Amino acid sequence: MENVHLAVEEDDLYSGYNDYNPTFDSEELENDVGFQQAVRTSHGRRPPMTAKFPGTAIGGRPLVSSFGSRIPMASSMGRPMTGAVQDGAARPMTAVRAAGYSSSLTRGSTFDPLGQSKGPAPPLEAKNEDTAEEKIKILEKKVNDLIEESCMAQSIGAIQLALEKAKEAGRKERALIRQREQSGNTEHINLDLTYSVLLNLANQYANNEMYLEALNSYQVIVKNKMFSNAGRLKVNMANIYFKQKNYPKAIKFYRMALDQISNAHKELRIKIMQNIGVVFVRLGQYSDAITSFEHIMIESPNIKTGFNLILCYYAIGDRERMKKAFQKLISVPLGIDDEDKYLSTSDDPSSNMVTEAIKNDRLHQMERDLKVLAEKYIMTAAKLIAPAIETSFASGFDWCVDMVKSSQYVELANDLEINKAITYLRQKDFNQVSAVETLKTFEKKDSRVKSAAATNLSFLHFLEKDYDQADRYADLAMNADRYNPAALINKGNTVFVKKDYEKAAEFYKEALRNDSSCTEALYNLGLSYKRLNRLEEGLDCFQKLHAILRNSAQVMYQLAHLYEQLGDPQQAIEWLMQVISVTPTDPHVLAKLGKLHDDEGDKSQAFQYYSESFRYFPSNIDVIEWLGAYYIETQFCEKAIQYFERATLIQPTQVKWQLIVASCYRRSGNYQKALETYKEIHRRFPENVECLRFLVRLSTDMGLKEVQEYATKLKKVEKMKELREQRVKSGRENSARGRREGSTGSADSGRSSSSSKGERLSTKMRSLPGSNEPYETSSPKELDASYADPLGPQMERPKTGAKKLVDEDDFADEDLGDDLLPE
Repeated sequence: MENVHLAVEEDDLYSGYNDYNPTFDSEELENDVGFQQAVRTSHGRRPPMTAKFPGTAIGGRPLVSSFGSRIPMASSMGRPMTGAVQDGAARPMTAVRAAGYSSSLTRGSTFDPLGQSKGPAPPLEAKNEDTAEEKIKILEKKVNDLIEESCMAQSIGAIQLALEKAKEAGRKERALIRQREQSGNTEHINLDLTYSVLLNLANQYANNEMYLEALNSYQVIVKNKMFSNAGRLKVNMANIYFKQKNYPKAIKFYRMALDQISNAHKELRIKIMQNIGVVFVRLGQYSDAITSFEHIMIESPNIKTGFNLILCYYAIGDRERMKKAFQKLISVPLGIDDEDKYLSTSDDPSSNMVTEAIKNDRLHQMERDLKVLAEKYIMTAAKLIAPAIETSFASGFDWCVDMVKSSQYVELANDLEINKAITYLRQKDFNQVSAVETLKTFEKKDSRVKSAAATNLSFLHFLEKDYDQADRYADLAMNADRYNPAALINKGNTVFVKKDYEKAAEFYKEALRNDSSCTEALYNLGLSYKRLNRLEEGLDCFQKLHAILRNSAQVMYQLAHLYEQLGDPQQAIEWLMQVISVTPTDPHVLAKLGKLHDDEGDKSQAFQYYSESFRYFPSNIDVIEWLGAYYIETQFCEKAIQYFERATLIQPTQVKWQLIVASCYRRSGNYQKALETYKEIHRRFPENVECLRFLVRLSTDMGLKEVQEYATKLKKVEKMKELREQRVKSGRENSARGRREGSTGSADSGRSSSSSKGERLSTKMRSLPGSNEPYETSSPKELDASYADPLGPQMERPKTGAKKLVDEDDFADEDLGDDLLPE
């Protein structure tokens, strides 16, 4: 304590700071011999000493206390200061190098406590991968990576790749277990990794519908007592049995899984019981299914279970329980917040920004989907039970509407009313008045319901071809909701039937602007462009529609027809082939393909498609005519007969088909059958000139006695034909003359003509001879028995030799006597 001096109270606290200590004078150090000698020795390379408590080796420099006074501290053991000269002799060397200090630390070096001036640190030593533990760790990482890759492949739909990765992970994991056993480290086997590998493999087997392998993999996990909670996987096994339609075993495994799951996992137990109820429904055991669904509706009610319960009650025909189940269904809480939170009600930009951000997020989308699903189940249930819960459909539907109006689904009441009207329409014409009256009740309600009802009424009147009423209700629907695409389409249709295609196209375009996925508007727009002869724009519409409706036969047929009109028959054929791939039994498309191939000159393909069309629809006159003409052209007249006979059955009043049949018989050489056919035609059509000419010609060729009779009839018919032509001609002249003379003269001549027409006709009919009298014309002329073959000129027989053979007949120059002629 003798060296410690306490500060005197009256001393200045800030004194001593300006005192100069000569020890810190570094300006004359270069001239200080003792200092330079110390620097050159190893003693000068020692690091500077730090201040310590008394008793340590420290210089005798005065130190300033916290109070500002200088406290001289004596050197321990009276050691002289470093570099000091005593009695003219230099201090001897004490060490070569100080321990732990570097010689590079000299006076004036920079402060570098982290040693960054020495450069980067040397690289870490590489791990020795040859050790067994390191190999096991690397193999474990590979197995985990393969499981992750398998799950990622499944998430993108690559189930085959996911299965391969799962199998490879299983092989790596078995190699890992063997390696641990070889190293004698079996107590550190990773059971969680083994469980993950087996579960992923089983799931991938199930995804690839390899159910037997999946069941084996699940069985390995379930039977291993070392895996905790493995009993839950029996739910997966039950799902596989359900897919295999092994329902008794599925129920068994569902119940086993239910027994192994504690009551703490309430939601999981509810889902398993719901699956059990569905399996009972598949088995037709509705009472057992009702037991499961009722328990769920008591413990944790949900929309799907409530709907399934209604279906079971409907299956057993229990009216009262159907009503109770419907009331439970509409009272199920959805857990959806009020929609008002998605509306911007304040002027705060930050809150509005948050509202806009959550308006279309996934949570709101999930809420909307849940609400839509609930409304769908309620609508379906109401339409199902309405005819069953009451004596009539209308009263049952009214009860459902009343229940819905008193529930949280008030908006559905109007939709149910509209569905009631539509159901009336589906009952054909019996309740059509009731349907119209029901729809008309919505004319004074809110705009959305009013627009829907007016749209249905417009379409109903359009189907009845009452286009004025259809147009009126279409306008009403548009005024109630201008953004209703169905109303715009109905309006366009009413304009389309009035042949104002430009205006109709505008309405269809507006409907597409409101709903770009409206296929009806796009189809009708293409038809409008087609009628306006804007074929390229129509083609563009139908191609867009084909991208949406890939298997629509109507769209593909329109594309084929447009390509045909554009002069590209090959493209038309390609599109018609696609139509045939969708509807292979459409006779009209097959006939169209035959026509296109015929136009291209490919008769064989045309014949194939026409034959297929005739097979599916043997009443198409155009197809029948083409097939008959094809056989006549190929000189198979006997095969053409069956087609023209069918045409005769379809059009019995058309004489041309019967004449063609008779001509086919004649060309095939069956003259007797041809004669009988002509006689039948003459019996049914006694005034047919062509038939009589054929009869005259055939009778003459065959030497029949009836030739004179047919010739007489032919003269009579030709005479009657001339008289008719003269009468028609004179009538035309009189009418023309009457128009020139004026209206009065025309009226008089008309009356005199009408009064004397019957007299002239009866006089001329009396002047004709009877059937037994010979017929003589006033101006005798030669009988015209010529005829025109309805099949056209007969083809010449092809030449079979280059040189004409000359028959050497000994009797060629002699006349045959009457006695040598056949009887």
